[in-house]
Amino acid sequence: MKVLILAEQCNPEWPSLPIVGYKASKAIAELIDCTVVTHIRNKANIEKSGFHNAEIIYIDNEYIAKPIYKLSKFIRGNEGGWTTAMAFNYPSYLAFEWEAWKLLKDRINAEEFSLIHRVTPMSPTLPSIIATKTHTPFVLGPLNGGLKWPEHFYNERSKEKEWLSPIRNIYKYLPFRKTTLRKATSILAGFQHSIDDLPNEFREKIINFPEVGIDPKLFNNDSERTYQKKKKILFASRLVPYKLPDVVLQAFISSELLQQHELVIVGDGPMREEMEKKVKDYHLEHVIKFVGWKTQAEVSQYMRECAIFAYPTIRELGAGALVEAMACKMTPIVVDYGASAELVDQTRGIKLQLADKNEITKQMIFELEKLVSDNLRLKELSNNAYNHVMTFYAWQAKAKKSLQVYDWVLGNSSKKPVFWE
Repeated sequence: MKVLILAEQCNPEWPSLPIVGYKASKAIAELIDCTVVTHIRNKANIEKSGFHNAEIIYIDNEYIAKPIYKLSKFIRGNEGGWTTAMAFNYPSYLAFEWEAWKLLKDRINAEEFSLIHRVTPMSPTLPSIIATKTHTPFVLGPLNGGLKWPEHFYNERSKEKEWLSPIRNIYKYLPFRKTTLRKATSILAGFQHSIDDLPNEFREKIINFPEVGIDPKLFNNDSERTYQKKKKILFASRLVPYKLPDVVLQAFISSELLQQHELVIVGDGPMREEMEKKVKDYHLEHVIKFVGWKTQAEVSQYMRECAIFAYPTIRELGAGALVEAMACKMTPIVVDYGASAELVDQTRGIKLQLADKNEITKQMIFELEKLVSDNLRLKELSNNAYNHVMTFYAWQAKAKKSLQVYDWVLGNSSKKPVFWE
């Protein structure tokens, strides 16, 4: 079996989707013969880190990608506007695949590749030209998108510059979109919200396949958790409105019991200055620590040192930080919505009911106050969380599951794969 992997976003040193694209593709390349097609911007970092034995082909579409990216940044600013960013990326990505098709069409038509797998981009708004032009079996995804903004948080949607969110569904009528879905042999969709965003007519070839994963070399804690009387609670993510870092902060401000413990805030963003001022106003500098942006290795160290991961984000598509925290044997507290709701159940964490911010804050206080006093429950939940993510979300485990998808697509297996089996 030889697989052609399309991974435009694929970079071992860039956060979010680029590093996910790199680790997912590299894990597959360690198991089977692969040719990986990616963007020229990733070349320096890929050549530094390596890609096992895979053939790497770099595509240069900067003639269109660079000016569009600059325009997108100008309109969106440095933060937010994800829907707008994807809209601007549409012509750039079509140019990427067009250049890839021109370069590889003879090899594809000669049936050099058993199948083609587009790993990134993961946005369902971006179609595939190559899928529409070839008879080679085509695996699309994991796709992730379509999670609606909760009605209580339209103010946060505005702060995130999600101006196009109300008309997002226009993308379903753009060229190549429907043809891409029809031509794809299998569609991997991350979490139920992504499946619900796809047309019902394609249900038989859709597999629930979350895109997030963990690198056990970085995020792992194979020792037994021990708990001190004074617990450390961690928030680790961007300090932006939809992540609700202010909810965790307000929980500590409002609870004398929690003030006997410690809150560590890892990350940076536009909310940091206001949050730090609030800590000073309440004279809680000895309780609440802002440590800023950290490398992955540094974040993993904080995760091993802290007992509870307070992560009340209300629009989480993938929740990469959450699976990393679970891999470090942290007990997570999340909002019952989006990816977080599927990654956490009652056996491996706490789910807060989706409500307005004041109600979520009250629930956060209540659950944190219970957890800091219950070492047995913390240990049980954290062990279950660890076992779950190590079984299903380690990159090598996910790569093996991808091979099951390939076997099903190629007709070598009659059983449609199930991610959590």
